[in-house]
Amino acid sequence: MFVLDKEKNRIIKIKSKNFSDLGIRERENLQVWLENNPETFGEELLFIQKEFDGFDDTRERLDLLALDKQGNIVVIENKLDDSGRDVTWQVLKYASYCSSLSKQQIKDIYQSYLNKIGSNEDSETNISEFLETEDFGEIQLNQSQRIILVSRNYRKEVTSTVLWLLTKYNLKIQCFKAIPYSFNDQVFLNIEQIIPVKEVEEYTIRMAEKAQEEQLTQDELKGRYKFRMEFWRELLNKFNSRSQLFSNISPSKDNWISAGSGISGVGFNFVVGKSYARTEVYMSRSSTEENKFIFDKLFQQKDAIEEKTGPLVWERLDTKKASRIKQEINDVSLYEKEDWEKMMHFIIASMQKIEPAFKEHLQKINRELKNTFKD
Repeated sequence: MFVLDKEKNRIIKIKSKNFSDLGIRERENLQVWLENNPETFGEELLFIQKEFDGFDDTRERLDLLALDKQGNIVVIENKLDDSGRDVTWQVLKYASYCSSLSKQQIKDIYQSYLNKIGSNEDSETNISEFLETEDFGEIQLNQSQRIILVSRNYRKEVTSTVLWLLTKYNLKIQCFKAIPYSFNDQVFLNIEQIIPVKEVEEYTIRMAEKAQEEQLTQDELKGRYKFRMEFWRELLNKFNSRSQLFSNISPSKDNWISAGSGISGVGFNFVVGKSYARTEVYMSRSSTEENKFIFDKLFQQKDAIEEKTGPLVWERLDTKKASRIKQEINDVSLYEKEDWEKMMHFIIASMQKIEPAFKEHLQKINRELKNTFKD
């Protein structure tokens, strides 16, 4: 690693250090850093517990426990300067213990974690939002288990075993190398994935997803997917005879469909579930700051907007990246066809008011957004 000296037009090599040289500890430092920066691993993770020891008949304790965007359990084990010889056996045991965790147990484990860190958030709500599914009852958790190892140095016994497990048994295991650097009074930390090589992993994932998609093609119209496809098809036929907003949108197996608003990452959405039907303006840009900026600008026009739409529910969602403004009816179900007429009547009437009421404000906000958040 190098630091750039612009004045001298030179690069200066920064010396790598051992964690022990810098007084960095595993539990008090490295674990906390990873817990608060899940993007370190190059993906979105939801940490649901740390120092987890809730295994029957064993006193063993894993470092960090998380969910990935597919709802799989991710076991994370941290080491400092040396991986040790037996870390692979250690994490394999942890993964096997976690494989039996039920959906309710995972929810309870996460709620315990939230309570421990002093959060008033609800585990069920957070998991649903993280997995982008409105109905927690439809979520499947822990269909598979993954392992992530973090260490400065890996022994040959470890890397050899990991590569064997990857290639022979297709076990989902990754190794990240964490190296601290020191320059003047500053300390830097570089974390990068070394196993599997990132490009190879991405290709493997794409091929696996393709195979899974082909396998699921025949099952796609079964169960709740069939209901959703049929509902959206019927709704879109009715709505498109009144408005062009969703004219380019196809029926979906998801419980929501979205049309563009003129601002990237801001959609006019229809959402349905087993107990509600909803229309919404959903702000889900990659930047939390930009989402809150758009929401706040719209909220300043709340009275003018609601004169045209009727009462709305304004959800800034301060602890989340996204924000939402919605109209909703309850006590209706996607899975009860006798409710469909009521749901569709509400959705169509609501969106016919929401789109024009918001469109003029969004156009102005889009210009302000570009001026405020220039690259």
